Amino acid sequence: MAKVKGAVVVNEERCKGCDLCVVACPTDTLALQSKEVNDRGYHFAYMARPDSCIGCSNCAVVCPDGCIEVYRVIVK
Repeated sequence: MAKVKGAVVVNEERCKGCDLCVVACPTDTLALQSKEVNDRGYHFAYMARPDSCIGCSNCAVVCPDGCIEVYRVIVK
């Protein structure tokens, strides 16, 4: 049976670190960057555990700034 793997791309410069995507992720894939900040001074979201992403798009749906894109790949 094929398995779906996902990939999340965050526009780091638009992300304001609101943490909504991190909370909405059912697999704890996303986290907020603790050391780096973007040009506006916010800690941005990133894929902390990329292997656990299932491509559900919950993060993209709840993002108020529309700075998240989700891609899905079927792995055989």
